[in-house]
Formats: sequence, C-alpha cells, structure tokens
Amino acid sequence: MAGQSGVGEAGRRGAAVRSDCWVSVEFSGTGGIDLDLNSKVQSLFGEAIREDVLKTLQELGVEDVRVKLEDQGSLPWVIQARLEAAVRRAGQDLSGDARPEFRARPRPDGTEKDRVRRSRLYLPGNEPKFAVNAGLHGPDGVILDLEDSVHPDEKDAARVMVRNALRCVDFGDAERMVRINQGELGLADLEMVVPECPEMILLPKVETSGQVKQVQAKIDEIQKELGLSQPVWLMPILESAQGVENAVHIALASPFVAALTIGLEDYTADLGVVKTAEGTETLWARSRMVNAARAAGVQAIDSVYGDVADEAGLLAWGQRSRGMGFQGMGCIHPRQIRIIHKAFAPSEQELARAIRIVEAFEEAEKAGLGVVSLGTKMIDRPVVLRARKLVEEADAAGLISQEEEEEGVTE
Repeated sequence: MAGQSGVGEAGRRGAAVRSDCWVSVEFSGTGGIDLDLNSKVQSLFGEAIREDVLKTLQELGVEDVRVKLEDQGSLPWVIQARLEAAVRRAGQDLSGDARPEFRARPRPDGTEKDRVRRSRLYLPGNEPKFAVNAGLHGPDGVILDLEDSVHPDEKDAARVMVRNALRCVDFGDAERMVRINQGELGLADLEMVVPECPEMILLPKVETSGQVKQVQAKIDEIQKELGLSQPVWLMPILESAQGVENAVHIALASPFVAALTIGLEDYTADLGVVKTAEGTETLWARSRMVNAARAAGVQAIDSVYGDVADEAGLLAWGQRSRGMGFQGMGCIHPRQIRIIHKAFAPSEQELARAIRIVEAFEEAEKAGLGVVSLGTKMIDRPVVLRARKLVEEADAAGLISQEEEEEGVTE
C-alpha cells in the first residue's frame, strides 16, 4: 500500500474511557511505520501492545503510516478492531486479513432451535467494556447490538468490534446473538459477522416476509462461499402495526426462524400511544404475536422492560408474560437477568404437579390404559401435554435435580 495517503481515526479517548482506546492513522506514502503509543498500562504491557499493533498493520498490508494510540486498558482484540477501523476510514483498500486468532471457539454444531431463551442481554456493539464479562452474569443469550445502541457515524467501527468480540470473547453458555441493521447496512453487517459463526441474528423492524428471505439468502450465500454449515437462527423483531399483522408470514418465511419478538417502544410510537408499565396498550399485539409464533412452531419472546430500577415491576411483567405464553424477554442490564429467570420459572408446586401428571401418564401407558388419573381426578390429554412441556422446559433450564428426575417430586 505504499504511495497511498489518507487520515482516519476510531475509538474513544479521555480519562473517563474504560477498556477502550483511540487510534489515529495518517498515511504518508513513505517512511515506514511510526507509532506514538500512550497506554494506561504502558509499564506492564507497552512492548506487547507495540508488537501487536505492528503485527496487525503488517497483516492488513499497511506499510507507510503514522499511528497515534491512546489506550485506556483495552484488550488486544479491541485495539486491533480500532486500528482496522481507523485504517478503513482512511480510505485504504485492505489487502490482508487482520482478524485475531480464535480464543473462544463457538459450539461446533451451534445451538438448538428450541433452546431455552428466557433472557437475552443487549450489549452496545461499539462498547467493548460491556462484552468482556457479559457471560459471567448468566444470561441465556447475549446480543451484540449494531442497531439502535450504535450512533449512525459509528456503525462501521462497531461492525469490526463485534466481529472481533465473536472471535475472542468467551460468553460462557450464553447463545451468541447479533442484532443487525436494516436494509443494505444489515447485509453489510452479515458479511462481517456471519463468518464468525454467530448462533442467532436479530432482524429489526421486520414488516414483511420478504425482509426475512433477503437476510436468509445473504446468510446462505456467505455460508456456501465459506463452507459453513452451522445453523444461524433468526429472530425477527416486530416493531410496527404492519409487522404484527404479518407475524405468522414472517415466522414462516424461513425454516431458520426460531423465535419472534416485539419491540414495544417503536410499536407504541407507530400506534401513537404512550407505553405504560402495565402494558394494556400492547396487550392485543403481544397476544397476537404469541398466537402467530405458536401457529408457526417458533418461540415467542417478549420485549425489554425499560425501568432498570423497578425490579418489582419487572418481576410482575415477566410473570404476566409467561402467563400469556411468552418463553422469555429481553434485558438491558445484567441485574435484570436473575429477576427474569425467576419470573419465567414455574413454582415448586406447579413443577411438582406437572412431574406427577407426567409420571401418571407414563404409568397409564405402560398398563395399556386409555385414561389417565391423578388421585381422584381424571387428567385430559391436553393437560398431560402441557405438563410434559413444562417439565421439559424446567429440565432444560436446570430447575430439576437428578434426584427429582429419578424419584419424582412430592409436595
């Protein structure tokens, strides 16, 4: 890339910044690489950071450039992402691949379509400090967000950051999700993140089945080109009256749609009504979406609860959601995860009764009986099916001990 010129910068700077950095690059056309490094951890890791920057530039195919780096304790994959974004913003056509080595390899076979999705934690895609320890909070899924939480001017830098996070961050047992942007921006997001094997893609503001099919076609194209076979599940987000009306068609648009969810802030804005903590203004839409999801054989996942401080309100909302047929909801802060899991868990009495119903059904089947009874009550088949589903979900969520599975539960 000798002879080219341009200036670009990326990242955040200042004493208040944590686990991030600011990078400026200026291409001179001659003179090799000149690196001005100022790091919060320079005495311990200055030389390692310098070597990593030089290695990244070499892998990108960069030869003649002046680099300024102000680091506030960022990890190597963050510095690499900021450096690559700055080079791209300088207008350089990259000739190399500077993706960091995999440090957190994904599950080789991906996740199951009907896995437990009680909680999904939103993480701003351009804020690496939130991603580093996200898995420690125990969410069922983490969402690296490229849409609403990222400023329009930072979409390109966030895309590189999310790609590197997928390669390097250990999110534990959490499902690795990415919320892409709409339209062409979203297709560009897919080109960057699909090669890193995300397990679910969230599609914002979906109103027609065609939007889902377009995303699915792009994923298929990328996976075919790279020889990838791991499933990438889709979760369309319904955020308008039209989206809710077309819910069942959206859910059936691809066999990889695993769940539907709803965005209540945008939906209530579309209706022109005020969003309340009670949610009566969105009850019809949420009920319709649950019914559509069930008809299509996919999960129904509720929206987020925006008041982080209102734990009682969150618990009540989650319990009502479960009662409506939702199987989970979103969260915007780690402190909400525990409460959401509690809201979507059956009570001890409810679980104990479900286990006894399933046991009674299995004993009746072994005896060749067509009627199932529990004590003095006859149990209809729909009750048995509901009990079996509850037990399966509780087991998948780790709510049933080995002793309970082997011996049953008594009140």
